Amino acid sequence: MATIAWLVPTLLEGSGGHRTILQHADLLQRQGYQCILYLEDNQYLSSREVRHDIRRMFGLEFADVRLGWSDVRPADLVFATIWYSAKFVRDLLFPCIKGYFIQDYEPWFNPVGDGFLMAQNSYRYGLHPICIGRWLPTKLKDRFDVHGASFDFCADLDTYRRLPDIRKERAVCFVFQPEKTRRCALLGLEALGIVKHRMPDVKIYLYGTREPGNIWFDHQHLGMLGLQECNRLYNRCTVGLCLSSSNPSRIPFEMMAAGLPVVELYRDNNLYDCPHDAIVLCDPTPEALAEGLCRILGDPSLTAAMSRAGIAFMATRPVEKGFAQFLELVEGLLEGKGLLERAFEPMYRHPPVVAEQSANDGFDGRGVSTLTPVDRGRLAFLPPGIRTVVRSGYRAIRRLAREPHA
Repeated sequence: MATIAWLVPTLLEGSGGHRTILQHADLLQRQGYQCILYLEDNQYLSSREVRHDIRRMFGLEFADVRLGWSDVRPADLVFATIWYSAKFVRDLLFPCIKGYFIQDYEPWFNPVGDGFLMAQNSYRYGLHPICIGRWLPTKLKDRFDVHGASFDFCADLDTYRRLPDIRKERAVCFVFQPEKTRRCALLGLEALGIVKHRMPDVKIYLYGTREPGNIWFDHQHLGMLGLQECNRLYNRCTVGLCLSSSNPSRIPFEMMAAGLPVVELYRDNNLYDCPHDAIVLCDPTPEALAEGLCRILGDPSLTAAMSRAGIAFMATRPVEKGFAQFLELVEGLLEGKGLLERAFEPMYRHPPVVAEQSANDGFDGRGVSTLTPVDRGRLAFLPPGIRTVVRSGYRAIRRLAREPHA
């Protein structure tokens, strides 16, 4: 059987991206392929320690794990898995098939500058892109005229499913990950603050990060959850909020498999993979997101219909389907067939939920601050650099308000 190497970035506990990489490498080794993992950094003293952490964090076993990307040995197929690994794969001197396992549009992870442009350049290296979801290959084709194949977002239906013994609560669960800017933590919190103001009895659950944050409304921070705990949470809640400004997360699909209606952002990246009858896509404002959440919370018939639609949609997308699609693409590359080109159309057909935004600059007509404790809580949540800029703006407005007009 063929040898397949994977260039894997630094391990992060709880990382969905790492779990997806390792699950697909494990799929290939279970099919008889020899898989070699090359871990990016030198934080480990031995491959034994890496194997132990992979087992501890992700529950997977790999016999051959090596340290560093500078000494990749000959293999039949080598996968880049993050934008800065693509150059290493491009520059390999031995003959091999050079693949690119793409889970997101990574230029957007960087400010516009070197990192942004170098991440874009990684798509121009002539590697064979295999993407998760239908938006990414569409993006690569439109932006770079690069053909990429894809496999669908799926879910483990043995893990994510309806649990009849759990009582439903009037509650929202939010994937709160402020360390990932693409997960729009502040936008989500603003929306949930509006929901809590309009519907004080609604419970708010935050999960996905260890740090609770400085949040101004009543909520429960659950921290990092295991897979079974996530499923129990989805069964307990009325609606799930998961925001992505780039490729969709796997989480909305796992929520749908558990029968949980979902609210997401109405952006091009979410139109190609999200079904229109199980997810509500909202204009990317706190007010619109709050409107979408409140519609579901206030309409039991809509909640029930979306729940049934989500379960039915995900019944056609068990994790085995995505694995089979990926395996077919890999085998096609190894057999010299290349990647089958497909054109995708948007799946979501409803217009976005919109809402009227409220304007409040935080000052009265005399330039005196009218910030309430809630407003100050919002300001405290901002990163220090942004908070300084905002406060500087407040001071400038006060100064202008005191000065006599010409």
